[in-house]
Amino acid sequence: MKTTYRALLCLALIAGFYVTAALVFLGILAVGVALISSGHTIGAKLAIFALAAAFGFVVTMRKVSKAQTHEPTGVVLTREAAPELWATVEELASAARTSVPREIRLVHDLNAFVSEDARALGLVAGTRRLYVGLPLLQALDVAQLRSVLAHELGHYSHGHTRLAPIAYRGRQAVGAAAAEVTGVAGWVLRGYGRLYLLASAAISRRQELEADAVSVQVAGREVAAGTLHELEVLSVAWRFYFDRYVSDAWEAGLAPTSDEFFSGFAALLAARRDELDRLRTLAPSDEQARWDSHPSTAARVAAMELAENPVVPRDTRPAGTLVRDLPALTGMLAEAVVRYADRERLPWHELTPRARAASAQHTADIVFRAVGRRLGVEVGSLAGLLDLTEQGRLDEVLLDLGMDAAADPDETGATPATAVWEAVLRCALVEGGAARWEHRWDARDPFVGPDGAPFDLRPLALLGGQGPSGASELRAQLVALGVELDAVAASAEADARGAAVVAGVANVVVGRDHFDLLVLTHGLVLVPCPKRYQEGRKRLRALAASASPAELAARSWFVPFEDVVAGRVTRRFPVRVAFDLHDGTTLALTTKLDSQELASGSSLALADVAKRFAAQPVGA
Repeated sequence: MKTTYRALLCLALIAGFYVTAALVFLGILAVGVALISSGHTIGAKLAIFALAAAFGFVVTMRKVSKAQTHEPTGVVLTREAAPELWATVEELASAARTSVPREIRLVHDLNAFVSEDARALGLVAGTRRLYVGLPLLQALDVAQLRSVLAHELGHYSHGHTRLAPIAYRGRQAVGAAAAEVTGVAGWVLRGYGRLYLLASAAISRRQELEADAVSVQVAGREVAAGTLHELEVLSVAWRFYFDRYVSDAWEAGLAPTSDEFFSGFAALLAARRDELDRLRTLAPSDEQARWDSHPSTAARVAAMELAENPVVPRDTRPAGTLVRDLPALTGMLAEAVVRYADRERLPWHELTPRARAASAQHTADIVFRAVGRRLGVEVGSLAGLLDLTEQGRLDEVLLDLGMDAAADPDETGATPATAVWEAVLRCALVEGGAARWEHRWDARDPFVGPDGAPFDLRPLALLGGQGPSGASELRAQLVALGVELDAVAASAEADARGAAVVAGVANVVVGRDHFDLLVLTHGLVLVPCPKRYQEGRKRLRALAASASPAELAARSWFVPFEDVVAGRVTRRFPVRVAFDLHDGTTLALTTKLDSQELASGSSLALADVAKRFAAQPVGA
């Protein structure tokens, strides 16, 4: 009955959303009609606004109602490929008093989840699928995996998956209306949307605790609680794996081979046992926001302590033993889910050195471009940086980079100057063959000398940071190490590698032309657009979703922030800003009253960027 009550509550909240929208539109229309009757001209505008907003709302909801759920992802695990896993799922389904899912699919997430294509508002059961994340098979033992799977099957036994279509449509409707409807109507609907999301989040948290009870029943309290904590630890490792090993390569146009794309995670876990063990000693997280769909790990563990604790023998075999030929399936999964495009695929021992070298060059290029601007040459180089340092002009480069030359050293003695020199020297020493990058899964320094021992950059960087007094000695040492000073130079123009989208404004006017503008962490992307304001937000969303920020910048008009000398806000509303660039030109951007935004406050975000450069002008 609990599931029925929750379904009715979701339906009531969704129905209330539509009723609220109708009342708001009718109220605005009534006010408009009353004002027209009183002879006020603004009444006509209100009436037109109400009718237009209502029409837009209906169109948006129609699109939401026709939206299709996502197609199943991953690789199907047949009974032949994973007989032990299927037998385990059948056993756990019986314990959870539910039916066995029709499909089991291997996915790349550090997660397991279930789905059901329920129909008729959840009253009619549909196809059930169980999704098992490859990282779980790589990292857990069988007992821990049983705990995870029992939890997921518990969602079936409690009817939670029947609620999923209702809750999904509700979130779609609320989100779409909040984004499309503006003015007073939008404010009211967003307020109601927050109420709906709060209620649905509370329902979801209750469902997680009910599924946890099934996990305890099957695996025992100690294993169930320990697995929750272990998943927190593995989540940190999973993010570290992609941030440290995959991302730099990906941005450089490189990628691991399909056989090694996900298998590297298992190698990382084996090499970093000590660090992971330290994470395991930390208390489970107690962080929880009222919007969260899951209770905090600490709250879930506390709830498990109240459950009956069955005695269950622990199966300590690796979870991957439940699947035949897991390495082959790992390669198949990578081919199925990774969008390689035209990236060059390499084994890890070749990939990491090239990716680290490309990342170091990218960082050094920023410095070298600043050097070129200060010297008035087309291509800045290491020789030019040394020249400026010997002339006592290193502070000018730091200013160009937006760094405080007068900042005090940190606890290690590093200053902005030494940080710049370290970035440049990594590139220079690899280019000159005096050092190299090597692939390592463990925590040892991957920047090594020809003998394989870690190469300590600090003494050389400190020489550069001393200014004229150390620059000559640094020049001599670099020449002795075989570095060709003129050959170590900027290799590319500024790009948006590693950038993220911060904000977006449609129909920004530059001169007489209209552009859709994306504000990135690294600069501004401008794409020519038609002078149609109604479709602005739709265009921005499509633009932001069409490619990575780096790819968008590469194919569009890109203004990197490193090219900006100063910025200012010339009008507060609608926002108008201007940026002075190093080439002597000024980029003036004007938003309009009708300019739509990617997210609320995007125009203010653009103004904040200009204020940042006004407060700290670069290279003035």
